[in-house]
Amino acid sequence: MASYLEVVFNLPLDKSFTYLKPAALTVEAGYRVIAPFGRRKLVGYVIAVGDESPPGLAGIKEVERCLDKRVVFDYRTLELAKWLAWMYMCSLGQALSSVLPGGRREIDLEDLELDFGDNKEVDLTGQQAQAIDRISTAGSGFFYLYGVTGSGKTEVFLRAAEDMISNGRGVIYLVPEISLTHQVYEKFSAVFGSRVGVLHSGLTPSQRLKEWHRVLDGDVRLVIGARSAVFAPVKNLGLVIVDEEHENSYKAGSTPRYHARQVAMYRSKAEKAVLVMGSATPSLEAYYRMQNGKLECLSLSRRLGGGDIPQITILDLKREKGPLSKSLIREIRRTHSEGRQTILFLNRRGFAYYFYCRSCGFEMKCKNCSVSLTFHKSRNRMICHYCGYQDKPVKVCPECGSIDVGYSGFGTERIEEEIEQLFPDLVVRRVDTDAVRKKKILRELLADFGRGKIDILLGTQMVAKGLNFPGVKLVGIVSADTGLQLPDFRAAERTFNLIVQVSGRAGRRIPDGRVMIQTFKPQNEVIRMAAEGRLEDFYTKEIEVRQELDFPPFSRLIRLVFRGRDSNKTRNAATAFLSQIPEPSLDRVSLLGPAECPLAMILGSYRYHLIFRSQDFSTLHNMVQSSMEAYKAPAGVYIEVDVDPVSLL
Repeated sequence: MASYLEVVFNLPLDKSFTYLKPAALTVEAGYRVIAPFGRRKLVGYVIAVGDESPPGLAGIKEVERCLDKRVVFDYRTLELAKWLAWMYMCSLGQALSSVLPGGRREIDLEDLELDFGDNKEVDLTGQQAQAIDRISTAGSGFFYLYGVTGSGKTEVFLRAAEDMISNGRGVIYLVPEISLTHQVYEKFSAVFGSRVGVLHSGLTPSQRLKEWHRVLDGDVRLVIGARSAVFAPVKNLGLVIVDEEHENSYKAGSTPRYHARQVAMYRSKAEKAVLVMGSATPSLEAYYRMQNGKLECLSLSRRLGGGDIPQITILDLKREKGPLSKSLIREIRRTHSEGRQTILFLNRRGFAYYFYCRSCGFEMKCKNCSVSLTFHKSRNRMICHYCGYQDKPVKVCPECGSIDVGYSGFGTERIEEEIEQLFPDLVVRRVDTDAVRKKKILRELLADFGRGKIDILLGTQMVAKGLNFPGVKLVGIVSADTGLQLPDFRAAERTFNLIVQVSGRAGRRIPDGRVMIQTFKPQNEVIRMAAEGRLEDFYTKEIEVRQELDFPPFSRLIRLVFRGRDSNKTRNAATAFLSQIPEPSLDRVSLLGPAECPLAMILGSYRYHLIFRSQDFSTLHNMVQSSMEAYKAPAGVYIEVDVDPVSLL
């Protein structure tokens, strides 16, 4: 008897396709296959197997081969993918492609060179003990571990995970950056050994497949990883931890544009697990839910291990001649003389971030994107940080021929050069995506810094998130202004969070930490509140602003970005989409646009967006989804759907 396979593909087609199973092939639901699709041969996901052909189908093709010797996804993962496809308005095939590892053969992870020296058991504070007890006895529900930096949140997560695993439940531990997985993996492996697994995009597809099967087989009871680890097929899931919940890196940047926090909430509810989020700087949405009693808050109010909140100073860069103030330079020298370490933070790569002509005002921009090219001195290239386009630096203005040209602004390369000239006797290392392109480099740099082999660690956001180095006395924020002027309603929140989080790297073991914040706007209220530790004041004020503007958490947003090579065609497509929505549907939904995106062009495509907003998410989602199903975009125009966007650029 013939067997028929129902297969979906990683394509924007919201339907499944029927294929015949060759008699010699063993295929079940949950396998991946190679199947002919038009003139192509694509990887497909088998979601069902049956003995009867769907009526009206003729000339059904056979799949060519099977990629798997055992099931890659079970019914739980399939149900999760179906919800993901519904929630974020993509096809089931696109959802499964995002959920599942892409490897075709299994390869073991490389040796992670673990060092369990600092993982001795610590005495719990009363607040930690209360938090652990509440999490372990809850059975289900959502909690927020709200504690100052260095207050021992990881220890609470560890003990709660221990309790869950001892009761036969599984755990997922999410971190915002791949760079943090090794630190957490080391601490948790000291307790759980081989029952800990790692899942993130930094692994090869084959390594991810191997780890995925270990989880699926039940050999792994605790999965640590970045955003995509939220999909791990952990059996009898009892606890999901979202560390540094406020981080935007939990939001995917391509279809489906899921937020790991939202997926974690769905999984916890569906699988009757406990969800614990944690941060010293909760997202505004999380803070508002805590204030309204919809999210139970577990507080950790003081630092552990002898540390204390660092002394913070704001420095006015308008009075300085270079990118580093005299005060910061003196403090770096003093810190080194005491045998301690410094972290310098600047959220901008490269040497200088734009080229300009003083005669005519010409700026050197990317030919594919509406952004300035950044000068990278180490490579002697002007580079676009959005599409990767490169050009040679110029000494003569290409517009007017003037030689009165220059580079403005400063990035991590420029600061690295300044530091090396000022402190030739100190060991300085830069941590950004340009400096740590090769595998293991980041891990080795952080390990060396932890061992005291590096005096100054200079970096972008990689040094701001969750790292714990006892030897750090001084943190210098080279420029606190970089994100404040972005045309985005979350700009103030991001800047505030970054300052507080980076500041939290100082004085974690010894109560003499110092933070020096350089800025051209020393009177800016956001910077001052962050420096003074006035978290409640900031959240109260920002909530008032959001309420007045009717932005999250007082509404939900869905953003549609129309992109295409032809500007008029793309803009007209956005207008046409809007015109086909029945007016009564917009009664409970407000609209912004159509308008040009702040980043009007990326990768040669013009970008226009529509932003739909409503306090009733069900009405909002149904309206946009039905409109998407009814609308057919013209050739050459593509629509990106972003449910609950974290950025409007």
